[in-house]
Amino acid sequence: MKKLIPLLLALALTSGCKITYSFSGTSIQSDVNTITINFIEYRAPRVNPSLSNDLTEAIRTQFRRMTRLEQVEMDGDMEISGQITGYDVSTAAVTANEVAARNKLTVTVKIQFSDKKHPEEDFDKAFSAYSEYDSTNTLDAVESTLCQEIIDKLVEDIFNASVAQW
Repeated sequence: MKKLIPLLLALALTSGCKITYSFSGTSIQSDVNTITINFIEYRAPRVNPSLSNDLTEAIRTQFRRMTRLEQVEMDGDMEISGQITGYDVSTAAVTANEVAARNKLTVTVKIQFSDKKHPEEDFDKAFSAYSEYDSTNTLDAVESTLCQEIIDKLVEDIFNASVAQW
């Protein structure tokens, strides 16, 4: 009987609220079943015509692969929307002759996340990622590779903030 009391106490303490954990690192409440991932709009002054679509599809793919959530067009239990607000090239390193040795492409995205069943999880915040390249290359020559690296970083950060809560 003495062994049964601690077991019952542990069971009672853990049965109140249920959060589902998975090997992907997500912690999604058990009553959340759907997600709407809206198109990420492009609002940066410098234009990259494919970045919005590439980022949106990468976010959708990540959620499809890493969660049990069904993606729906509208009225999901969770919703992600956002805008690309920055697409900037800057100098990352300078030579002794004060010439750029490396440049950096930085993409900034403002993301709105809402969880209709658990509004305390909602956020509206900016995510930024960059990738550097040698200044002997033009941006046009390396842009697609840089953008893919940046998208991978942004997707990981957005995913972690919304469902992994890191």
